[in-house]
Amino acid sequence: MNIDKVISISGKPGLFTLVTQAANGFIAENLDNNKKTAVPASANVSLLNNIAIYTLNEEVPLVEVFQKIYDKENGGQAINHKSSEAELRAYMSEVLPDYDEDRVYKSDLKKLFQWYNILHRNNMLESTEEETVASEEEE
Repeated sequence: MNIDKVISISGKPGLFTLVTQAANGFIAENLDNNKKTAVPASANVSLLNNIAIYTLNEEVPLVEVFQKIYDKENGGQAINHKSSEAELRAYMSEVLPDYDEDRVYKSDLKKLFQWYNILHRNNMLESTEEETVASEEEE
C-alpha cells in the first residue's frame, strides 16, 4: 500500500495526492474526480501516513487499520460511511476490537471508511499483502 503522497485537506472533502510544489503552496489532485487544485501553504494538510487510530493500549497507524479492513473484506469495499453510528461502531469493533470508543468519534469513523473506499476505488490498496510479506521477510 503506497499512500506516501496521499493527503487530507481540511475543509475539502475526499483525498488528494501531491502533484507538485507551487510558489506559495502546492498542487494536489483529487482522487475522486482527478481535478487539480492549488493548496496554499497555510492550509491544514495531513499525510495519511501520519494519522493513527486510538486504541486502549496504543495508537495504531491508519495504514494498519486499512490493512485489517482489506483482510476482513478480502480486498473488497468497507461499510458505507453514511451508515448509522451503531453500524459504524460495530464494524470498527470487528476490524479493531480494542479501539478507544471514547476518543474515536463518529466523524473519525466516517472519514476512515470513506477514505478506505476512495483508496479502494483507485486501486491503491491492492499491493498491501505483497508489501507486508516483503517487510516481514526483511526482518
